[in-house]
Amino acid sequence: MAVRTTLTWNEEKSLQKLLGNVSLILLYKSTVHGNRISNMYNRCIRQGSTVTMIYCPKNSFGIFMLGHYPEISEGFRKLNSSIYFSFQKNKTMEMTAAFLNSTLKISNDQLEFQFPISPVQYLSLDLHKRTIVIPKLLVEKLGLNPDLGFRFLECEVFRVEGIKDAAGYINRITRATQHRNSLLADLRAYRPYADLVSEIRILLLGPVGSGKSSFFNSVKSIFHGHLTHQAIVGSDVTSITEQYRIYSVKDGKDGKSLPFMLCDSMGLDEKEGVGLCVADIPHILKGCVPDRYQFSPHKPITPKHPAFITSPSLKDRIHCVAYVFDINSIDNLSSKMVAKFKQVQKEVLNCGVAHVALFTKVNNCYEVLQDNFLKMNKSMISQSQMQLLECSSSACDISCLDSDTWPKPGLLTASLRLCFYSCFTFCL
Repeated sequence: MAVRTTLTWNEEKSLQKLLGNVSLILLYKSTVHGNRISNMYNRCIRQGSTVTMIYCPKNSFGIFMLGHYPEISEGFRKLNSSIYFSFQKNKTMEMTAAFLNSTLKISNDQLEFQFPISPVQYLSLDLHKRTIVIPKLLVEKLGLNPDLGFRFLECEVFRVEGIKDAAGYINRITRATQHRNSLLADLRAYRPYADLVSEIRILLLGPVGSGKSSFFNSVKSIFHGHLTHQAIVGSDVTSITEQYRIYSVKDGKDGKSLPFMLCDSMGLDEKEGVGLCVADIPHILKGCVPDRYQFSPHKPITPKHPAFITSPSLKDRIHCVAYVFDINSIDNLSSKMVAKFKQVQKEVLNCGVAHVALFTKVNNCYEVLQDNFLKMNKSMISQSQMQLLECSSSACDISCLDSDTWPKPGLLTASLRLCFYSCFTFCL
């Protein structure tokens, strides 16, 4: 009879997102195979990299360990690249993770993970007593209850199949995660120049199907800690988005609003009378178009429209335009679409708004995890794509948002520029 795991579908998907497209094969379950270290050891020895899951009443805790389990009583000898993570059992099933080097010792009574810090801290797991003691270091990193001792309900061990490039891949994940967290911390600490506005507005412009709405959902998901789908997305030859939407982003479910807003628009189409009307763009940039305005491809908004904002303030204006492109489709932009982008770029330049190119649907995660994150656009974008983009948007800067001064283009700083890379790269 097959043994059923306690690991939920959502937890498994979160682990696959963390470790790559791996398979988890159940090796050991304490309530089935016995709650002794020897029972676990005999089933898990020489199985390669493993994930150990400990299920507590209010949360689940896990350890990814690279390489084989050590021999019993071998002692704390070899430093191992490990990932420690926890799932909070709330409505969102939030996952937090910490990348730490540790050594493992297996005795007849318990597993002990030692962290090479001063003073030395240990994580110990006693299967017979069903207790786990988590050191203060991990409690703080994973946001766990300050009570360092937990009584667990179940322990399971999985073999991890399909892990890429062993230590090299884990090291890249570690560096990428640290870099991503640094960028997101910069964004949380960002303040618009001279406090002229409390939130900057970023307009997403791009062809139909380029992923504008999906990008917003990804950004929101990053800060909420789970997948969200506030913006309507789909696949069609015409734009799914038909309303102008102004989205704020909160840091966590009940957190405060972050200092930027993403403005979603109808997709651009190469055909006239289809998609976003170019004549609407200057009104959007100047802050004259209200939230939830219904676009009409045939009829742009005018000052006579009842919802038209006649005297927009600085906070209503667009402070940066992000040209959104599907990185896999840049080579296929038609001459008509290139011509339309030149029209759009002319309007943006006339309004003196900062602009940046934002690439979505990056499927090659290996290139995303390059060592030089700040120049990864050079490895991800071919020279022909760069030239085509320059032709379609002659003044568009692919790598930076120039905004250290006001009123020159925009209110963005380098921290927001870097966050664009972190969001579209690491949350997809």
